[in-house]
Amino acid sequence: MVEYRPEPLNYDPRGTGEPKVLPLFRHPPEWAPHEATWLAWPPNGRDWGRKFEAVLWVFTEIIRKLLPSEPVRLITNGPDGEREARERLFRADARVEGLEIVHIPLDRCWLRDIGPIFGCDAAGRKCVLHFRFTAWGKYRQYRRDAQLPAAVAQRLNLPLVSPELRGRRIVLEGGAFDVNGAGAILVTEQCLLDEAVQPRNPGWDRSDYERAFSHWLGCPDVIWLGRGIAGDDDTHGHVDDVCRFVNEHTVVLAEEPNSTDPNHTILSENRERLENARLVDGSKLDIVPLPMPAPLTFQGRRLPASYTNFYIGNHVVLVPTFNDPADRIALGRLAELFPGRTVIGIHCTDLAVGMGALHCLMHEEVEIHRSESEETERKQP
Repeated sequence: MVEYRPEPLNYDPRGTGEPKVLPLFRHPPEWAPHEATWLAWPPNGRDWGRKFEAVLWVFTEIIRKLLPSEPVRLITNGPDGEREARERLFRADARVEGLEIVHIPLDRCWLRDIGPIFGCDAAGRKCVLHFRFTAWGKYRQYRRDAQLPAAVAQRLNLPLVSPELRGRRIVLEGGAFDVNGAGAILVTEQCLLDEAVQPRNPGWDRSDYERAFSHWLGCPDVIWLGRGIAGDDDTHGHVDDVCRFVNEHTVVLAEEPNSTDPNHTILSENRERLENARLVDGSKLDIVPLPMPAPLTFQGRRLPASYTNFYIGNHVVLVPTFNDPADRIALGRLAELFPGRTVIGIHCTDLAVGMGALHCLMHEEVEIHRSESEETERKQP
C-alpha cells in the first residue's frame, strides 16, 4: 500500500484570492461496472435491539441476491462472524460462489459511511479515498470504523489517499453525497452546513465544500438540496434518503403529496432546487418522483424509511420495501429507469430500526483499469 501525500489546492496566480481547483481524483458513479460489492456482517446487535435476529436474515438475503450479479467481499469481525454468516447462507440455500470473507474488526456495519471510497487519480489509477469518519458527529465509539479504508487499501495493495483542505483532514460520509460521474454531486445543507447539530467540518462554508468536491471527487458542479427526510435519523440529513442520480442527467426524488406530513414541505423545496439546477453542460435535470411510504414508526420514533436508499449492482438494483402499497409503485418506476438490470425488493421494515437501509450498508468497488504506463511496467520482465 502506498499512501499519497495530499497536494495543496492551487490558487489563482493573479492574486484574486479565488481558488483554481484542479481535480486530482474522480469518483465513478454507482452504476459503473463493479469488481465487487463490500458489505459487513453486523459485529453486534445494538443498533437493532430485539430486531437483530430478523435483521441478520436481511443481510443474508442481500448477499443471496447480489452474488449472481457480482462478487461480494464480506467483512466479519473474525471467525465467529464468518461462521454465523456461512451458516445462515447455507440455511437460505444461497450459492456462495464469488463470496470472499475478510476478517476486519469493526464497531458498526454501515459500510456506505465507514467504508473505502474507490476512485481514480488523474492518471487513471485506482485508489482508496480515506475521508475522516467521526461517527456522524454523534457517537463516541468509532475507532475501528475510522481505520477501515486503510485496512482495505492495504489488503488490495492500492494507494491510500487522505483528502485534505488547507492541511485539515476532510470529514465526509459516503451517504452524504451522490455523483453522476460527469462532474455533478448531490448534497444537503442540513448534513454539511449545520454547525449546531452533528457538525462535520466546523467553520466550513459551502465554498469550502465545493472546492473539496471539485479537487477530490472530480465534481465541480455541486447541487445543494435543503434538508433530509423527517425521522429519527443518525445522519442528520444524508442525501441518499432524499435524491439519487440514476444516470448522468436524471435523478429520482422522494415525493410526499400529503401536506400534513413534514416531508411534504421538505421534499417540495428540494424539488424547486433541482428544477433550478444546471449540470456542467448547462442542461436541466430530468426529475422522476418516487413515492414515500407511509410513516414508519417504532417505539414512538419515526424511522428514516425511503425508497431512494436503493443500491445499484452490476445486474440488479436492490430496493428497500416496507409492506406498503407504495412499494410496487417505487419498484415499477425504478424498473423503467434501469432496463438492463433486475429490480429486486428487499424487506427493510426491521432494518430501518437501525436508522438505515440498503444503500447505507453497501459500498461498490468500481472497476478501474490500469493506466497504459502501469500495464507496460507490469509486463516488463
